[in-house]
Amino acid sequence: MKTHPVLWVVAAIVGLGVVITAYIVLGPRPTDFAGGKFVALSAYRDADPTGVATELKSASLVERGEYLTRAADCEVCHTAENGTPFAGGLAFVLPFGTIYSTNITPDVETGIGSYTDANFLDAVRKGIGRGHAKLYPAMPYPSYTYMSDADALAIMAYLFTIKPVHAPAPKNTLAFPFNQRSLMSVWSAFFNPDKRFEPNVDRSAEWNRGAYLVEAMGHCGECHTPRNLFFALNNRQKFGGFVQAGWRAYNITADRSSGVGAWSDADLAHYLSMGHADGRGTASGPMGEAVDASLQYLKPSDITAMVTYLRSVPGIVTSGLPEPRSTLAEPALAATDANARGKEVYEGACVGCHGWTGVSPVIPFATLTGTRSVNDPTANNVAQIIIGGGRRHLPDANNMPAFGTTYSDTEIAAVANYVTARYGVKGSQLTAAHVAKLRAAD
Repeated sequence: MKTHPVLWVVAAIVGLGVVITAYIVLGPRPTDFAGGKFVALSAYRDADPTGVATELKSASLVERGEYLTRAADCEVCHTAENGTPFAGGLAFVLPFGTIYSTNITPDVETGIGSYTDANFLDAVRKGIGRGHAKLYPAMPYPSYTYMSDADALAIMAYLFTIKPVHAPAPKNTLAFPFNQRSLMSVWSAFFNPDKRFEPNVDRSAEWNRGAYLVEAMGHCGECHTPRNLFFALNNRQKFGGFVQAGWRAYNITADRSSGVGAWSDADLAHYLSMGHADGRGTASGPMGEAVDASLQYLKPSDITAMVTYLRSVPGIVTSGLPEPRSTLAEPALAATDANARGKEVYEGACVGCHGWTGVSPVIPFATLTGTRSVNDPTANNVAQIIIGGGRRHLPDANNMPAFGTTYSDTEIAAVANYVTARYGVKGSQLTAAHVAKLRAAD
């Protein structure tokens, strides 16, 4: 019997789909890039990479839990703007709708007050919440899954000491089929390994500690690693940078031009712990929030371990992201003269802190030359900072104010284009329509 040619075409398409899906699903784990031998934590004979910093090993369970809650950056996502810490309600605006973070105070009705240890572990590491509801991966359980039992339960112990707040989460507004939580079981089966952290015996104890902090606790890849077709982390492009919620999380691989390969260890450590590195830039937006609510509280030994681990991640080139220029170029001065409105806004609102050379006459935090965001031709983050300010918990003199209600979308686009052309490698071409989209996405 002769097979119809159409059937061969269909079979080929299905086969190709299976191969592509398998390629995506069977991607590397976060630490596979390092090679070497991974072992169960119980079989590891060097210093335990989990838990708190060495200086806190003798602290109480609640004190350890507070430190680990900071390391896991729980407060930022579970606190609405101007809301009560940990009471939830923060909106996550996604391409297919909006979801809201949940209340993780010990309130029995709307929080986690009725959770058992097993319930809490399921929520943190498997994405299974109240009433066996499947959580969306805005909760980074595919990263938290590597967290040890002891650390997750220490976090729970700390959360149970804070004041209960009755705060039902707002209703999610997701479009079909994304509003079908049951589908998250399928997603999790493919993309949540549900495995605990395994140390690498061929790497140093400091490297393993850094890996645990970066991958399991700090979940850095959730922002800095691109997503695949199914919105799971694509670790083949690990830490290569990604845009979400209107902000660009930049490349933090060892690439010297588009990553942090040209940064010194001191630069990177200072940026992580203080949110600023001279000549490199100042953390703003989500990264600024992470520094203020999480990273600044980590002990120096843990920051050093994170730097050690990040240094080992292979470099990836981010196209369209040139190496930052650290000095003002004369051609840029002439090129910006044509942008009269951008120059006018800059002169009226910006020059007092940022200066005309890009080197702040006031504070290092406000220096523009050499910063990644100003040298990003998309100007996403420049526009976001102008709209919403630096969003940092800094003294007023050091904080970038918000101008989103002061200037129109057209004016914000003009001044962003002016700043990137004057102080960056290549000027942006933002439009008012693009600025409006950035406002809506954040």
